[in-house]
This record gives sequence, C-alpha cells and structure tokens, in this order.
Amino acid sequence: MAGQDEKAHLERIVAIACDHGGFALKEALKTALPDVNWLDLGTDSTASVDYPDFARKLADAIAAGEAARGILICGSGIGISIAANRHAHIRCALVHDVTGARLCRQHNDANVLAMGGRLIGEAVAQECVEMFLSTTFDGGRHQRRVDMLGSC
Repeated sequence: MAGQDEKAHLERIVAIACDHGGFALKEALKTALPDVNWLDLGTDSTASVDYPDFARKLADAIAAGEAARGILICGSGIGISIAANRHAHIRCALVHDVTGARLCRQHNDANVLAMGGRLIGEAVAQECVEMFLSTTFDGGRHQRRVDMLGSC
C-alpha cells in the first residue's frame, strides 16, 4: 500500500520551469491553479537565461522521481520543447489549445506540456494545464506507438 500512496503523491506534484520569455505565464499559472502542488524549477525573473538549462532541470526532476509531469514555457514554446525531447524519458508536447492538451495525454502519454508565453493567453494556458493534468492515457492502439518512441 505504501507504494501506491507514494505514486499517488508523486502524481500530484507538477514540475514547472521556464526561461525569461515564459516567466510571466509561469507565475500566472501558479496563481490561477493554487491547488496544484508545483515544484518550481525557475527561472525567477525576466532576466535573460537559456531555455535548455530549464528543460534539463525539469527532465532531471522527473527522472529523479521528484515529479511525474511537467510544464515548460519559453517565448514560443518551440525551443524548450525541443530541448526537453532530447531526454529519452520525456514526451513533451507543444500545445496551443485545449484540444492539443487533451490529445497529447490521450494518444501520446505526454508527460510534459510546453507552451509559448508570448503566443498563448493566460486563460487558454490555464485550460490547457487543467486538461493536461486531468486527462489519462488511452493506451490500447496508442501504447504500441508510444513504445516505438523508445527505439527512435
């Protein structure tokens, strides 16, 4: 039973990280979703930083079992999602709407959601995060495809 309790606790922890282009949206999401148990990995201001460093911090936190899922934000979402997907245990999906957030969980078992802080509004971003965190993986025919990602 302790193993199940630990897994349930881990499922509630969501790592979040950003570069300077995503700082404002990261802070807005943390405020808008106070019931989420956030593991904030930075950055902590709008001072220029390098997005690969924050994608790595989040990937390392997931690998270490500190969180089960993550949210990454940079200016466009593109660079940080590319950096995250360089880590074999990460399936990061760049989304711009709630449909993408739902499908990346249902069909791709994404464990990280990326968004562009300069491209998506706060309300849509909040809806995307809520959908991402509440949607489960469908498995079935999609499992075979997700398994194939490990051999890429």
